[in-house]
Amino acid sequence: MLSQPPRSAEPQRTPGSFRDPSGFLFERDGVLYRQVNRSYRDDYDRMIESGLARSLTEHGLLVENAEVDVEPCDPDSAYKILQPDRIPFISYPYEWCFGEFKNAALLTLEIQKTALAHSMTLKDASAFNVQFVDGRPIFIDSLSFETYHEGTPWVAYRQFCRHFLAPLALMCRIDIRLNQLFRPSLDGIPLDLASRILPWRTRLNPRLLIHIHLHAAAERAYSGDRLPAQPRAFARSALLGLIDSLTGAIESLRWEPRKSEWGQYYAETNYTDAATTRKIEIVSGFLDEVQPRTVWDLGANTGRYSKLASDRGASTVAFDFDPACVEMHYRQIVSQKTRSILPLWLDLTNPSPGLGWDHDERASMLDRGPVDLAMALALVHHLAISANVPLVRIARFLRKVSPRLIIEFVPKSDSQVQRLLASRPDIFPEYTQEGFEAAFSGEFTIDRAEAIVDSQRTLYLMRARHG
Repeated sequence: MLSQPPRSAEPQRTPGSFRDPSGFLFERDGVLYRQVNRSYRDDYDRMIESGLARSLTEHGLLVENAEVDVEPCDPDSAYKILQPDRIPFISYPYEWCFGEFKNAALLTLEIQKTALAHSMTLKDASAFNVQFVDGRPIFIDSLSFETYHEGTPWVAYRQFCRHFLAPLALMCRIDIRLNQLFRPSLDGIPLDLASRILPWRTRLNPRLLIHIHLHAAAERAYSGDRLPAQPRAFARSALLGLIDSLTGAIESLRWEPRKSEWGQYYAETNYTDAATTRKIEIVSGFLDEVQPRTVWDLGANTGRYSKLASDRGASTVAFDFDPACVEMHYRQIVSQKTRSILPLWLDLTNPSPGLGWDHDERASMLDRGPVDLAMALALVHHLAISANVPLVRIARFLRKVSPRLIIEFVPKSDSQVQRLLASRPDIFPEYTQEGFEAAFSGEFTIDRAEAIVDSQRTLYLMRARHG
């Protein structure tokens, strides 16, 4: 009797891919696929036959997709199955620095202009359709295009303003932290809200006046049961003018990171040159021992130690809570064309939760892990003393992030910890090296412990306990 070939595992739809009737993402046997539904057949064929897909992928603007002959997830509706290049780490707009946000906006406009040249248009302009690889933004939703009909307006104009222009204007004209408004507003920042928050003087900027303030007023005028009149014909030249106007608006928005509490950390640190050299040697040795494929650097600052991991081929995400640090790190990556590092803005005391429909349309930070190795260098004292997180809770959290850990202990006698204690009473009797090791022993075993010369700090390589 002939043996039967092994049956493929049941496909699992990606939780965040369900709103578009054109298709959806799914996984089978650990491989990511995109199903193109029959309802999208005409637009998909036009995207291929017009050369739009080839043009975008050749210029690195759109993720590459290969048509494959595999079993569809939903055979009744399937037209094609694509296998897209997998993005190393999925990030969200509320985790981006200003530079990432701005480059994502410009990418979206460049794609729309290219689409029009091929008689197609973006039917949506969601910021969630953009990801970052090696510092460059890339569009990931190949089903976002539809045939352009002469005289029609850009249906994604409002969404672009909500997802890109409004948050960028608020970040640079009010407060860089206002990208966090994206968390409760996954369809972008409402234009009426942005218009109210922005300073009155922004109405003197013709582009912000048109695309935010007057746009918001028009939305209010047609709210509720009052419907707008049939839209007038919108010539292709006018549509191209709209794209150029939006591009100018985005390019005019700038934010320069000022000196923040930790933005000058490496310049003002208490490490001597010998201590810095030794720390790099120890971290490098630990990385060589573990040989991770994926790394999260928690509290990465401007990424000095993240680069040690990426230089060894590890796909590295560098998280930091200081937007100035993340911005400086991102600019450095772009200017030096550094590969395999993604700087992201994250407060570990309030990390990105599961958001959207059923709490998993946008995955939490932990749901996007675990990774092979986590690095927590000069971090624990901030969590334990500044944020009052018990050491055992820190250990428990890091165990969820990764089974391997490079972590640094900074004692109370260190000048950086003394800074934290200068304005508050010392209510942390368990914050000692012995207390640190005892707290982490419930979740990890210590493989190595190396003192850093010319400092009072110690670096540890740990391994998660099983069970």
